[in-house]
Amino acid sequence: MLFRSALQAEADKANAELSFLKAQINPHFLFNTLNNIYSLAATKSDHAPESIMKLSNIMRYVTDDVREEYVPLESEVAFISDYIDLQRLRLGDKMNVNFFVSGKINDKKIAPLILMTFIENVFKYGISNREPSAIDIQLTGGDKVIRFFCQNKLYETQRQTESKGTGIGIANTKQRLEHLYSGKYELSINEEDNKYTVQLVLHI
Repeated sequence: MLFRSALQAEADKANAELSFLKAQINPHFLFNTLNNIYSLAATKSDHAPESIMKLSNIMRYVTDDVREEYVPLESEVAFISDYIDLQRLRLGDKMNVNFFVSGKINDKKIAPLILMTFIENVFKYGISNREPSAIDIQLTGGDKVIRFFCQNKLYETQRQTESKGTGIGIANTKQRLEHLYSGKYELSINEEDNKYTVQLVLHI
């Protein structure tokens, strides 16, 4: 009975952490995206229907589809792709984002939204109003491994944020990694050569 209670407590904790992570997704992203879609619709842009569909996909995935501890990697990649496309819409010429997916992804599962904190941080802190910004995001599927990489230039705003700690979003993600991939992941977060780099390896 005690063992079963402990397992239930761990499950409840994981569900609470996932719910918290869902709530973490920046509401300003939603508001900005809706404003941009409104502008597209007002000018009768051909991109408006596609943008509405991408936002609908994102909201459906976050609110309805993410119920299990693990989801198909293909679904997570589609979600990330829609998110990046809408960020491109929001930021326009301010940003050059390189998003690459390679290897085997159609036969794998991943904890949902486990990469989202890192991707959100890239778009939150890796953009400058004064100069063009470059962002690199890569995801690779190996035989029994998933590799994630993201990198952006380190601006002063991010330096100030990072000096106060990794933040509640990254702390939460680290807790989920430890719960779901204990002993089966490597996470590296570095500031070097004026760049902020995250590398995550998941052994599955």
